[in-house]
Amino acid sequence: MTEFYLQKCLTANGPFKDLPPDRLENIYLHRYAWPGPLIAALPREDTRIIVVIPSYNESGILDALNSLEKCQIPNCQVEVIIVLNHAIQEHSLVKKTNFDSASDIDSWISPERNYQYHLIRAFDLPQKKAGVGLARKIGMDEAVRRFEILQKKNGIIVCFDADCICAPNYLTEIERTYLENAKTNAALIYFEHDFESLFDKPKNKDAIINYELHLRYYVQALKYANFPYGYHTVGSCITVSSSAYQKQGGMNLRKAGEDFYFLQRIFPLGNVRNITSTKIIPSARPSDRVPFGTGKAIGDLLKGKSKYYHTYNPQSFLDFKIFNEAVSDIWELEMLQGFFDGLPTSVGAYLESIDFATQVSKIKKNCKNPQVFRQAFYNWFNGFKALKYVHFARSHFYPNVEVLDAANWMLTRQAGHAANNKTEALQMLRTLDRSDQ
Repeated sequence: MTEFYLQKCLTANGPFKDLPPDRLENIYLHRYAWPGPLIAALPREDTRIIVVIPSYNESGILDALNSLEKCQIPNCQVEVIIVLNHAIQEHSLVKKTNFDSASDIDSWISPERNYQYHLIRAFDLPQKKAGVGLARKIGMDEAVRRFEILQKKNGIIVCFDADCICAPNYLTEIERTYLENAKTNAALIYFEHDFESLFDKPKNKDAIINYELHLRYYVQALKYANFPYGYHTVGSCITVSSSAYQKQGGMNLRKAGEDFYFLQRIFPLGNVRNITSTKIIPSARPSDRVPFGTGKAIGDLLKGKSKYYHTYNPQSFLDFKIFNEAVSDIWELEMLQGFFDGLPTSVGAYLESIDFATQVSKIKKNCKNPQVFRQAFYNWFNGFKALKYVHFARSHFYPNVEVLDAANWMLTRQAGHAANNKTEALQMLRTLDRSDQ
């Protein structure tokens, strides 16, 4: 099906009829991309950043677009692709919201805007595939296609969300990061939920503080445990080069958690950076659109009766730290029993549950030195397995603790002292995250 569309675009009546075939066709676009092209207009030659915004049942998307439009103008041209989407059997009210949004966006777009805006109406998508993963994929694949036209393998694909806003230097800092670090495969943008605006909604404010504390504690705990992929995996904060995106197979079709699983394929490439000189402000509202994520977490917290929020026990990460520090020893061991003998019980039990010995044996056979082994090992033992370990430890060894207690455990180690309350703890953890490049 993809090949049909690619051939169609090159016909006498196609939008790209004047381009040679090698400007559009590559293996990724042939085999893995969503059919396209979906945008008739050719990209400008100096386009280097393409922002992709999936939008589902979002009445306030113009706020996101206005936030981007107000950004400082970078040296390169910027395109913004909005993917309005819903499934074929979607509720009529959702479809109406999307139709209304399409009309609003059409009226808002004009030649006088600072950037080039394109609207894709991804309506009536296959029921089994429709969701945020597919919506991101449609837009990101189209971005790849447009960079291929320009022969820019390292064009920058930026993920944004329809309920987010950004700092004025958002686009210029993305551009600067990739220009100063030419080998960058991906860069993750710093984020902060705006809980101060919820002064008249104390329950919502408390919920988002609790949830963001949990997110930041978890990432800092991974770093403390010397896990190599201690990064936030928030969809609206992802930027990736077109070449890295294609190399790792593009965006997945998950209806939730697509950002997490996508990044687990990107991290092993290396050259992943944090952009902490600007920020994204995600929505702090509750939502039932997806089975997990920020909106779902906030909704669940608001429904709960307890004023406390719980997170992973610090002992899990103390045990995990011992494991990560011992990984380099595996290369020298002929038998893994000695490795297991030195591990905490929680880690050893988890490794047995995933057939660790067999998997490690296979990895070692395909590696020629300890450096290659370590990289291959963490390609396999990625962020998903790390999260599974923490859940395993919670279920069998270390019950959850209150989030402020966990945050203060981390802060005493990373910042030298504990916080007096959750708001102070969050501000301290934000400072730690901003210091990570």
